[in-house]
Amino acid sequence: MTIEPNTTRIVIADKQPVVRQDVRRFLESNPGFSIAGEASEADGTADLVRRMKPDVLLIDLDLCRELKMEPPGGSLISSPTRMLAMVGSIQKNDIVSAFLLGAHGIVLKGSIPLVLLQSIRSVTSGQYWLDNESLAVLVEAMREVLSHRNRAGARKDYGLTRRELDIITKIVSGCSNKEVGEDFSISERTVKHHLTNIFCKVGVTNRLQLALFAVSHDLSNAAALALRQSGEADLNPGSSFRPRARAQVAE
Repeated sequence: MTIEPNTTRIVIADKQPVVRQDVRRFLESNPGFSIAGEASEADGTADLVRRMKPDVLLIDLDLCRELKMEPPGGSLISSPTRMLAMVGSIQKNDIVSAFLLGAHGIVLKGSIPLVLLQSIRSVTSGQYWLDNESLAVLVEAMREVLSHRNRAGARKDYGLTRRELDIITKIVSGCSNKEVGEDFSISERTVKHHLTNIFCKVGVTNRLQLALFAVSHDLSNAAALALRQSGEADLNPGSSFRPRARAQVAE
């Protein structure tokens, strides 16, 4: 089978054959998408992704949890592969855990077909995908975690420097690497170097995971402030969690 240039190659992983069948049928009916394979269990998913190196892994969240073979960002999911977690309903713990497991987006299994297409196109273009309902639940979940952390007392510093904490605060508030560099009068390359060090220290692999981790661990007062502000009816235009037509967060 010849794959046309610019075709998005997708692996579908779900225990339910009917879900895999419906998703495959819909995607194959749209130009620009190709199904690289299907899997119904964790080991098969890991093997298929390693062999096929798809652009997108569309995976049931429960199946994603069963993988647990390597940390997010490890060799299980090769660097180009973006992961979209499929959920049956919007639950706080599910949304938070999906991103901490390395997902680049959350999509409801009952979403209309157009939303599924939008979510895939968003993650392949370097965005994080959340629909507005998921976004609201995520913000509320993180506010609860933050409140619990504040009551718990002193926080761990993870060996982060003052400059690294300042950069984390900027990331939580939605700044790009260029904007962080301009604010601190450093190059984008230096910002990337700082982020690499930060990722290693706190055990995350991307900006969204870092923002979630920073807020849930109260790494700076500014991070907490950014989250509280994001819980208002209209999220701040500069927030990493801001909704657009559908919420898309640049990596």
